[in-house]
Amino acid sequence: ADQSTALRAVTDSHGYAIYQEKQHAGLELKDRTGSPLYQASYPERSFDRFDSIPPLVTRTLLFIEDKDLLEKNYPDYNPAVDWKRFLQASAGWAGGWLNPRLRHGGASTLATQTEKFRHSPGGRTQGALEKLRQMDAAALRAYLGGPETLAAREQIMTTYLDSTPLGSRPGYGEIIGIGDGLRVWYGTELGEANRVLSDPNFRDIARKAEIYKQVLSLLLAERRPAWYLTEDHHALMSLTNSYLHRLAAKGVIDRTLYDAALEAPLPFRPQAPAPAPVSYVGRKGADAIRTELLNLLGAHSFYDLDHIDLGATSTIDLAAQKRVTDFLARLRDPEQVKALGLEGKDLLGGGDPALVNYSVVLYEHTAGHNLVRVHADSMDQPFDLNSGAKLQLGSTAKLRTLINYLEIISRLRDRFAGLPAGKLKGLASQAADPLSQWALTWLAQARDRRLQPMLDAAMQRKYSAGTGEGFFTGGGLHSFHNFKKWEDYGQPTVEMAFANSVNLAFVRILRDIERYYVAQDHLGGALDDQPGDAARKAFLQRFADQEGRTFLTKFIREFRGLDSSQRLSVLARKTGPYARRLTVVFRSVHPAASVEDLRAFLMRETHGRLVLEQPLEKLYDAYGVDRFSLEDRGYLSHVHPLELWLAVWLEQHPNATRADILKASTAVRQEVYGWLFKTHNMHKQNWRIRVLVEQDAFRRITADWRRLGYPFAHLVPSLATAIGTSGDRPDALAQLMGIIVNNGVRQPTVDIRNLQFAAGTPYETDMSAGHDKAVRVLPAEIAVTVRRALGDVVLEGTGKRIQSAYHAADGSPLVLGGKTGTGDNRFDSFSAAHALIESRVVDRTATFVFYLGDRFFGTITAYVPGRKAGQFHFTSAIAVQLLKTMAPQIQPLFERPAANS
Repeated sequence: ADQSTALRAVTDSHGYAIYQEKQHAGLELKDRTGSPLYQASYPERSFDRFDSIPPLVTRTLLFIEDKDLLEKNYPDYNPAVDWKRFLQASAGWAGGWLNPRLRHGGASTLATQTEKFRHSPGGRTQGALEKLRQMDAAALRAYLGGPETLAAREQIMTTYLDSTPLGSRPGYGEIIGIGDGLRVWYGTELGEANRVLSDPNFRDIARKAEIYKQVLSLLLAERRPAWYLTEDHHALMSLTNSYLHRLAAKGVIDRTLYDAALEAPLPFRPQAPAPAPVSYVGRKGADAIRTELLNLLGAHSFYDLDHIDLGATSTIDLAAQKRVTDFLARLRDPEQVKALGLEGKDLLGGGDPALVNYSVVLYEHTAGHNLVRVHADSMDQPFDLNSGAKLQLGSTAKLRTLINYLEIISRLRDRFAGLPAGKLKGLASQAADPLSQWALTWLAQARDRRLQPMLDAAMQRKYSAGTGEGFFTGGGLHSFHNFKKWEDYGQPTVEMAFANSVNLAFVRILRDIERYYVAQDHLGGALDDQPGDAARKAFLQRFADQEGRTFLTKFIREFRGLDSSQRLSVLARKTGPYARRLTVVFRSVHPAASVEDLRAFLMRETHGRLVLEQPLEKLYDAYGVDRFSLEDRGYLSHVHPLELWLAVWLEQHPNATRADILKASTAVRQEVYGWLFKTHNMHKQNWRIRVLVEQDAFRRITADWRRLGYPFAHLVPSLATAIGTSGDRPDALAQLMGIIVNNGVRQPTVDIRNLQFAAGTPYETDMSAGHDKAVRVLPAEIAVTVRRALGDVVLEGTGKRIQSAYHAADGSPLVLGGKTGTGDNRFDSFSAAHALIESRVVDRTATFVFYLGDRFFGTITAYVPGRKAGQFHFTSAIAVQLLKTMAPQIQPLFERPAANS
């Protein structure tokens, strides 16, 4: 706002501007068209206008606080000061320097009290100068409308009733105004209070008296709200009854009301009223905006955010949001599911549709921005499936894998395209990984070395989809399966494997990516080194440290909260009831203990059924802590050496933290893995080196994925990541699709267009959204190639059923594309013979990340958490079918012209 020189001078004097302040504040969100999306108003219940205040309340407040406020004989009356009370209070303050008992009485009028609790530090008057400032400000405010002040004085009455602070309650927060005070402290609604107290002929005098007493008590409690309303209800009752005497004596209330009110209780409700039931489903779009504002403004909570005088205009299309939300709600009804054709084998057949949660996020791509149009999900909880979950979204990971693959091809082309054919052939023969070998060979033979032809050729490379191979990955030997049996015998091109979501082909593509990084970083050399070589030794030391940390963390959790005796019992359960093993454990933890102490321990842990193979004294002497290394004692006791070490160390350091333990165990972790460094364990060494080499390669892969918006800090170092093991978020996949739609350029995502703080006040501040500039993160040729592959998914792959479902404004079919993914997530337990013992269902997901023409893109996800997911057999087909069925809800967006807001 542009403040005048005079206003700035007043502000400098008072510390705040003098203007007609707003009665209500709170957060207001609007959609792209200005329609209300969300609104919080404080106070929630108020009088708003002077003529809505019952005359009985007006007379009571005037009697208590400011008898002359509404004096009509003096139109220009200054409501800021009551001269008689002011002089009396001033004399009291002056005399108080000589006798503190003289310092009583105040000069506050309703006008100055309002200034006090709105603007004085802490809502209190700190000395005479502060009181004069309150009076000055109240006078200026009263004359803003001209010399006649009756309307201003009526507004003061209204403002006071709506703004007086009345303490706070857990579960509600700060209570402002008589209207909210009645409801929160007594359970009385303001509407009822107005109706009862405004009717002179209201028959239920007991109820009228009870409500009147409640109002009176709140008017009096303002003097010490925390004390009267929280600490001492009896004191408030006494004060209220004493004022009833005065009010009756002065004729403010009649005798009948006085008698009934004197007998009426003050029925404080035991706790704050529960918040009104909220449908989180209907508020998902608004809550996403509120979460964004929470981060932008640094507010501590939604409570604080909702109390800010702030209006925000979002990019959400409320009409589309409501249509999609209503559609998702219908999917809980079996009859609706049947009517919509969603009962098929790969759809919702077999399970209760009410258990399935859905999420939809839809963006509009414009010049310079990606605008959120729909952000909905059907989970009736504050949790946001789109942006708050880590879900295994199945084969959607193949989209990230494909882009990673094409990026490497592009890098190889950039690096080597300028070399002559002969040089390229020589380098190809020496290449240590399949991708480099293919790229160098292709460049050597190609007449046109531009990136697009090379990417086209890379999409035609063939990969086996056979299941007969084991893969060393994720720390062991694993096998993978295709979704359809016929895929097991093919050798699809990358293009075909992507369109049909062939698992084994993409496992092998990711293996080639891993091998590329292993070769680039020369990680594989340690496997060829001789025993004792520095590189090999460094890998083994690192493995010992890493695995040792993992085991120690587990043991720390086991020992948390246990005393010395309990820790020994934990170790004893792992040794079994064997005297020798138990002796090794006891003598390790208590090396100075006696033979009798050992005997007591053995009897306790074997429940008195101790069987000795040799005399106890011999056992005691044979397994002293000085006779064996920590590694050997772990072997003899059948207890992990690090767990044994931890039990011993905690005897001397019982209050140690995890950081203390890890620091103290640095050398020990290397010691207990001494067997690994012996030359006759080359095979075991290589196995562990391969684990670390894969982890290092996946750090490079993680960096590639994160640069394109992968939302988590780590990928699972396993080839299973190609088929979804590392998880993802629907919203993050949509962001990736935005990069592809925009030809490799990442545009800022916009969900808030502008903010308007303190509208209609001298502090009004308008802010339009400021965003990072668009950044190219992929070559345009890669985006074109991937977009074409996504189109193939719809034309001839797993997304066929959505063909021709959407049309442009002129009726022509839109070009559609996307990637499907199914997550059937469970923990399987197998026997030594590889037979399945148990399968525990975790959840089930189906996702489709898509683009609709050149303007819209997003994701749609179906999700069932927990064991109940075992009822369902749906695949990603359900997500594709839902997007198709949802066309009537989304299609109207295509009728609007392209916009930037």
